Amino acid sequence: MDNTKVHELFSKFPKVSLGFYPTPLHKLETLSQETGVNLYIKREDFSGVSLFGGNKIRKLEYILGAAKAAGAEYAFTYGATQSNHAMETAGACCRCGVKPVLFLYALIDPSEEDLRGNMLLDRLYGAEIHITSRREGESVEELKKRNAATGEAYRQQLIQQGHICWDIPVGGATELGSVGFVEGFIELESQMAALGLHADYLFHATGSGGTLAGLQAARALLGSDTEIISINVNKKGPDYLDDIVRLANGTLSLLGAPDGLRVQREDLHIDPGYYLPGYEQPNEASNEAIRILARKEGLVVDPVYTGKGLAGMLDYLHTGKIPKGSTAVFLHTGGAAALFAEKELLGDLLKA
Repeated sequence: MDNTKVHELFSKFPKVSLGFYPTPLHKLETLSQETGVNLYIKREDFSGVSLFGGNKIRKLEYILGAAKAAGAEYAFTYGATQSNHAMETAGACCRCGVKPVLFLYALIDPSEEDLRGNMLLDRLYGAEIHITSRREGESVEELKKRNAATGEAYRQQLIQQGHICWDIPVGGATELGSVGFVEGFIELESQMAALGLHADYLFHATGSGGTLAGLQAARALLGSDTEIISINVNKKGPDYLDDIVRLANGTLSLLGAPDGLRVQREDLHIDPGYYLPGYEQPNEASNEAIRILARKEGLVVDPVYTGKGLAGMLDYLHTGKIPKGSTAVFLHTGGAAALFAEKELLGDLLKA
């Protein structure tokens, strides 16, 4: 489908205006010269609502559009204590007149006397915050499930009291949310075309998978041959690939895409080689990537998401997986607030 026809598919959804689009796209001049690859960066960190924007804003325009249309008073969401999604949801809710309720699990217990990064912003936005601390011997997955169950129990309590409470899953990873990144991919394609360019590769960090699903759905809609390379930032379960395929195809169905237009498992290129030792835990490759971008291009990325995504892209460049003369785009999905979070998230970022 061409861009005009695809845009017509979005009109049936209620939407709130939260972001500032199109977000900038510009060349990484120094790194392009050094690597022999034409490197561009798509600045989703400039999306709004505040100084600390990011990719979640595109999703929240549709998710909160539906919430407002339903008369929601509260919006519940979940994540880690330094979750970009939770922070962006809180800010977006303020714009929409909906009370944000955040259930956050703590891999690193925050100090109420010294709140940092996204936790500080969550408080500033006036979000109702519930922290679920990790029990001794409890796995991260068990912690996340307990946090979600506690939040859902509270949401049901408010519903029984007559309140309208909207549920937003971790990362906003829903079909409706992914519609936002169908739009985002179309926007990128239009920007590249205006420059007389075509992206051979698109790199991004992937967590809950909503952005990835939207990008893949858009790629299918447009018949694009851009290879989307998704760098994991956390451990994924055995069903993750199938979950992304279902989410992408659910997004296509929600849009009313032509029958037979589907994302296949083999369309996905998800690389788990750069996230260890784990989520919200720094590694030297990520910290080196953050330093390189800062010192060669004057740009900053965060240690939790975009730093690890960038580390993956730089490794692909340095090992020849991306041929010289190609054109590659890095999707900067925000998260700079994590640079001002607890020192455990940063590791030895400033050692060199």
